[in-house]
Amino acid sequence: MFKEVLEEAKEWARILHCSYVSDLNSIIERGDIGDLIRVSEALHEKKIANIADRVAGDMENKRLILIAGPSSSGKTSFAQRLRVQLMVMGLQPVSISIDNYFVNRLDTPKLPDGSYDFESIDAVDTELFNDHLARLMRGESVLTPVYDFKEGIRDPDYGVELRIGVNQPIIIEGIHGLNEKLTSAIPREHKFKLYVSALNQLNMDENTRISTSRVRLLRRIVRDYRTRGRSASGTISLWPGVRAGEEKYIFPYQDDADVMFNSALIYELVVLKRYAMYMLAEIEPDDKNFKKGQELLAFCRKFKTIYDDKDIPSNSLIREFIGGSCFNVR
Repeated sequence: MFKEVLEEAKEWARILHCSYVSDLNSIIERGDIGDLIRVSEALHEKKIANIADRVAGDMENKRLILIAGPSSSGKTSFAQRLRVQLMVMGLQPVSISIDNYFVNRLDTPKLPDGSYDFESIDAVDTELFNDHLARLMRGESVLTPVYDFKEGIRDPDYGVELRIGVNQPIIIEGIHGLNEKLTSAIPREHKFKLYVSALNQLNMDENTRISTSRVRLLRRIVRDYRTRGRSASGTISLWPGVRAGEEKYIFPYQDDADVMFNSALIYELVVLKRYAMYMLAEIEPDDKNFKKGQELLAFCRKFKTIYDDKDIPSNSLIREFIGGSCFNVR
């Protein structure tokens, strides 16, 4: 599946006449970046519409839609855009947040250093989650929990009543979406599994690819700074742990996906650099992440900058990171 998606990425780059960083910079210099953005976004929209067609075409058998992917792959925006496309098909999707099914904080598994392992699937009350899914699929009503993140507990006396109809697929987005343990009560043949990844189409030159992990790190630096007040150094410090969690909890299950969606946008680095560079420049020379910050700054400087975001639509996946999304994403 990865091979097919990579070949598709190469084909998109060919369609856009933009295979290398030098091509992208030339497009900006010519003033043609608006067209590149619009075609890139149209390719995304067409792909998401095609996925929605597949989901809607097998609704009798597969009403549970599971979306997973590594950090900063754009899962949340993708889930929202898929929801819109399913509504175009006459369906009424319902989203269920796994976050509300976290176990109480004191029951959360811990890492060897004693800190809580919130990315472990055992941080989720899978027994309750599966019970609710099975009942919903039978047409029963359930009282979905509400998690108090400040206190680290689920309120035992409060919940949101939920019942779904036959034209209401359930969308679940989260890092454990492809792990069968999360939804073990539902037979595999009743699930549609989607894997979202950001496989960058651009190359530095004929011999050097751009690291997908590096692009995702820049996405996360920009988003964390904007939404969580976290410095670039803080995000860089967290990144090795995030990557370790992906290796343990996400990548082993990616081959079980029915469809893979490539969330990379060929123009995104010229947008991200505008935000990331001043964040990275704040890292002081005595900071342990100074060297990494300088490495990322040097990478960003290879790209021209666009200063006007007007051509980027409000439903673009890149809006999840730079802001201005029409969806409630953080």
